[in-house]
Order: sequence, then C-alpha cells, then structure tokens
Amino acid sequence: MSGHSKWATTKRDKAVVDFKRGNLFTKVSRLLTVAARQGGGDIDANPSLRLAVDKAKDARMSKETIDRAIQRGLGNSAEGSLDDLIYEGYGPNGEAFYIKAITDNRNRTVAELRNIFNKAGGSLGNTGSTAYIFSSDPENPIFIVDVADKDRERLQNLYEQLEENDDVQQVYVNFNL
Repeated sequence: MSGHSKWATTKRDKAVVDFKRGNLFTKVSRLLTVAARQGGGDIDANPSLRLAVDKAKDARMSKETIDRAIQRGLGNSAEGSLDDLIYEGYGPNGEAFYIKAITDNRNRTVAELRNIFNKAGGSLGNTGSTAYIFSSDPENPIFIVDVADKDRERLQNLYEQLEENDDVQQVYVNFNL
C-alpha cells in the first residue's frame, strides 16, 4: 500500500528508473563519441560506430542525442574531448581486473577507481600488470582463479562498484562471478 499518496510511491520508483537510464545513456554516449573520433562519423564505413548506434537504439536513446554524441566525437562540439583508457588492478587476494574506461578527466577517474579498489582491499595496478592475462581476448582470460566462498561476496561488490562508475565501460576479471 502506498498510504494516502500514490504519487510518493510513483516518484520513488521513477527516480530509480531514471537514475539507471541516465547511467546507461552516459556510457552509451561516451561509446558513440569515442567510436566517431576513432573511425569517423559515417555509420556505414565505421563498424564500431555502427555497433555503438545499435546499442544506443536498444537503450531507446533519441536520434538527436545520438547525433550530438557523434558530433562531439568528430570535434564539432564545444564540449571537452574524451579519452579511451585501460586500467588494471588486483582484488584483495590477487584476482586480476582489466577495466576499459572512457573519460573526460583522467585524474578524476584514476582517483575514483583507486578509491574503489582500496575500499575493497585491492589495489590499482600499473600499466601492463594484468594485461598479459587478458591480452588476446579480455572475455576469455588465459587462466581462471578459484575464489573461496568467503571472498566471493567481497569480489562481487568490488565488480559491481566498478561497473556502476560512470566512466567505466567494461570490466573483465579472471575468476567466475
């Protein structure tokens, strides 16, 4: 029951949905921007842009928003540029993390990721520290580490916090969630 005000319940539900949708739009728009910057603005000639546009349409992003993100990637916008970065880190027991991020502020992003790792008992690694594990195909690491049941929840929380970060596009790990 919502008590005397149905709007209060609706407002809370709407706030949660809007927050999730906003995060998704941010990630997809950054993906569009980087794809346009790397391969040009022609959807037919740029396969990564085509995939990004398909993701945007699946997320029900408006055509105007898609076009704005592409123009930003081509440099036709007054907004700042975005960088495509890779971060690597370790979980509390040495589990490997390989993180792809798109950001407009490198210093802020590295500070946020370092903070997330430190709170979970892990550490942000140097360039190349875990890349060898994910070198050929990040979705299929060279080896998988077994995780004890007592550590599984902690690692899942770390993974979810990394995924929730606005700048993070993809997180790869060498253990089974």
